[in-house]
Amino acid sequence: METDLYEGNPVLKHSFEFSLMILDYCEVLQQEKKFILSNQILKCGTSIGANITEAQNSESKADFIHKMKIAAKEAGETQYWLRLCAFSKNYPDCSHLISRLEQIQKLLGKILSTAKRKHPFSYFLTLFW
Repeated sequence: METDLYEGNPVLKHSFEFSLMILDYCEVLQQEKKFILSNQILKCGTSIGANITEAQNSESKADFIHKMKIAAKEAGETQYWLRLCAFSKNYPDCSHLISRLEQIQKLLGKILSTAKRKHPFSYFLTLFW
C-alpha cells in the first residue's frame, strides 16, 4: 500500500507515514530489548492514524470531532513516550518522530478548531429547517 492513496487528505497521509515510521522505530527498540516502551509507543503512535481514519466515516459532526479528539489524545501520549526516549541516554534518536508528530498535532488542532466553529448562518438555518 502506498501513501499516495491519501494525497487528497494531508492529515491521513501524514498520520499513515508517521505510523510507518513508528513501526520502524519500535523494531529498533525491540532489537535493543526495550520492550515496554516499544509496546507503548507502537500502540498509541499507530492509533493516531487509526482514529483519524475512523473519523472519515463518522456518523455526525459530533462523532467526527470526538474521533479527532481521541486522535489528538493519542498524539499527546505518543509525544510523552517519545520525549521520554529522547531524554534517556540509552534510547535511539527519535527527534525525527517528534518533529513529524508536531506537524500532525498542528493539523489536528486546525481541524478541530475549524470543526467546532459554528457556521455564521446556523441560527437562520435552524429557523427554516
